[in-house]
Amino acid sequence: MSDDVHNSTTHCTTALWRTSSYSGGQGDCVEVADNVPGLIPVRDSKRPTGPVIVFGPRAWNAFITHLG
Repeated sequence: MSDDVHNSTTHCTTALWRTSSYSGGQGDCVEVADNVPGLIPVRDSKRPTGPVIVFGPRAWNAFITHLG
């Protein structure tokens, strides 16, 4: 599997989601699961059954780096 962004929920069935601390407890933010080996799934907290985007580690690091 490449280290690009993936559009698959196959690996997310056991994901333990957490909401960003920047959401202020409102729940209107993104959720990230960091318990899926080798992948970082991300979803919209307002649509927990909606689409999930899955990053590889290098793609996630690049994304986070550009946010700061």
